[in-house]
Amino acid sequence: MSGAKVGPAARAALMRARAAPFAAAAAAGAALALAQPPWGAWWLAPLGWAGLAALTAEAGPRRAFALGWTAGAVFFAIAISWIAEAFMVDAARHAWMAPFALAGLCGGLALFWGAGLAGFAAMRAAGAWRAVAFAGALTLAEAARARVLTGFPWALPAHVWADAPVIQTLALFGQEALGFVTLLGAALPVFARARLAWAAGGAALLAAAWLWGAHRLAAPEPSAPGPRPLVRIVQPNVAQALKWDPALAPVHWRDLLALTAAPRADGRRPDVAIWPETATAYLPDRDAEARRQAAAAARAPVLAGARRFDPAAGWFNALLVIGADGALEAVYDKAHLVPFGEYVPLRGALERLGLTGLVGQGFAAGPGPRTIRAAGLPPFAPRICYEIIFPDELPARRPDWIVQITNDAWFGDSAGPRQHLAQARFRAIEQGLPVARAANTGISAMIDARGRILARLELGTRGTLDAPLPPALAPTPFARTGGWPWLALIGALTALAATRRRAV
Repeated sequence: MSGAKVGPAARAALMRARAAPFAAAAAAGAALALAQPPWGAWWLAPLGWAGLAALTAEAGPRRAFALGWTAGAVFFAIAISWIAEAFMVDAARHAWMAPFALAGLCGGLALFWGAGLAGFAAMRAAGAWRAVAFAGALTLAEAARARVLTGFPWALPAHVWADAPVIQTLALFGQEALGFVTLLGAALPVFARARLAWAAGGAALLAAAWLWGAHRLAAPEPSAPGPRPLVRIVQPNVAQALKWDPALAPVHWRDLLALTAAPRADGRRPDVAIWPETATAYLPDRDAEARRQAAAAARAPVLAGARRFDPAAGWFNALLVIGADGALEAVYDKAHLVPFGEYVPLRGALERLGLTGLVGQGFAAGPGPRTIRAAGLPPFAPRICYEIIFPDELPARRPDWIVQITNDAWFGDSAGPRQHLAQARFRAIEQGLPVARAANTGISAMIDARGRILARLELGTRGTLDAPLPPALAPTPFARTGGWPWLALIGALTALAATRRRAV
């Protein structure tokens, strides 16, 4: 009865049946977002990934892509909703753009999830190899997201373990390998025939990682010769809407100096002061008097975030090392710029189209990671804001600590600054190096070499944080290898899974 009419009730039931998998994919995406910092419901991650594995188990590539894109769009809409806060700094001019920018970014990032699941569906692997194919395809898709168009490795599968001892395995093999193991553990009970056995095996793997991480956290601190430098982190808490007001520049400068010079109850002077990213509207690299005032306030070296202008190359987002005598000892120019925030991809093409308002001035990129040796300080690697989220971008010569300066005022009291802080912790764990983090409006922190926050200044707080610099650990396995060997291994396992095809 192919010509029989379908009644309204039947049509509604059919629509519900067609929509149900996509509703389930959206629910999985929401669960996976809530597993991320700062919400930290990590136990939702295995459920979310297992749900996506089950939804795409029998799907063809096109349907798997659609399901993956749906889950990803919901995931990013929740996990990085803080992006919209930047448009509220000047709401009268830019608020209307926020929903379009967020929808475009989330939809674009979700393409990677869709492509990963489409690749998994195309492989048609058999048995437990299907779990390898699922984990491998999504891990490789996320690795691409971390690199394409300069990359955005934010809210990755491994990051759900931020507040669990499992995160310590970053020291062994980094975030992409941990993400692969997380995905594999979630998918094995879905695809393997002996589901209970594989579920028990996945739980045992998680328990082993948890116990190893707890053991690493309980290990004694390494001995350090002599007293540790006392670091002062300055958090001026200047609202983004007021930051570049010319009339307020002297006020902000005086406040920065006052915080830097504030005495301690014990009378000890810090050995270095760290200012956040673009801490002043002035240009201390060109202003000897400004450098003299900074040094006089600190009576120690100052690591100052500031803009820098080079007539030949343009503007740079820089960290300046101002010596205790006011001399400019070193300069680090930010190398990994934020797309559309600090530079515009395809700038020349946009200018030719007449979109000069969109292009704007922007910054020039510096030469890349370096270790700075400043008088009286252990050698350090500077990271400016966004640069801390890239695990393989540290200098070849190992520093004793990492200095991150940032301005998260753009994103208000949202998940963004908290997720950014978690990224700094991940780099500390991977490298076995302490991180001193100076943020304009917070969260400033001193982080030890195992990623623990020893002291912090909360969001929206004006003040200083004085903390001794924790000792570094010996180079971790990840610090020696980086992420590429592990990514190559994941790629090889995924290719092998693709050869283990099941009968169709």
